[in-house]
Amino acid sequence: MSSLTREQFAQEARAERPDLSALCLLLAAEADPDLDERGTDWAQIELDRLAGMLPYGLRGAKAWASAVTELLGGRLGFHGTPGDYDRLSSSLLHEVLRRRRGLPILLSVVWLEVARRAGAPVYGLALPGHFVVGFGDPQDGVVVDPFAGGVSLGTGPAELAQGPRTAARTLDIVLRILNNIRAWASDRPEQSAVALWALDLSLLLPSHPASLRYERARLLVERGAFVEGAAELDAYAEVVAAVDTGAAARLHTEAAAARALLN
Repeated sequence: MSSLTREQFAQEARAERPDLSALCLLLAAEADPDLDERGTDWAQIELDRLAGMLPYGLRGAKAWASAVTELLGGRLGFHGTPGDYDRLSSSLLHEVLRRRRGLPILLSVVWLEVARRAGAPVYGLALPGHFVVGFGDPQDGVVVDPFAGGVSLGTGPAELAQGPRTAARTLDIVLRILNNIRAWASDRPEQSAVALWALDLSLLLPSHPASLRYERARLLVERGAFVEGAAELDAYAEVVAAVDTGAAARLHTEAAAARALLN
């Protein structure tokens, strides 16, 4: 990803109403150097095209859920498989649109963006370990699972029956996608560069866990960037010092150890 594209990502993330598909495609450009403006335009046009395939005049959550599922999960075959968890492409929107396969959250992005363009009352719902899509009022609407081709969940899973349903915010969805990418890379030491850019993009979001700074510093040291990693550790220590002087001291010690690796 070029510095210009990262700047675009940061600007979009700070917009009054961040665009989910735009952020997902800017994110994908980090992973796929061949994804240029023409490729991102194709993805946006494809989402528009799919939305245009939905029938007009739909009313009510059940009608919308049925129509979107019949189109995406039925006629077009969007769904996920266990093997999709092994592919980085399963977290990239343009690849999910092309392959019609992906992780639950990326398939949900397709459902959300297609339905939203058609005017549906739709929202994302982040369950523990899974991501699904709801139609209608979040408290009593219809919930479907795009990973399973749009199977209606109703109030089946225990997570749906517990407490109020809260529609996932755009930036929370993007952060969760980046967390998935980091998890994928953490199981593959040779993909530490992927983990690094996923951290970099996460830190560009206006709201993110402060601990990501520490994770990034540790990753830099692991990748052999001892000076840069040590500087990051010291900088994070200054932040932590305001609430935990002991932890700050340990971070400074860790930074010194990183610098010592140069000798």
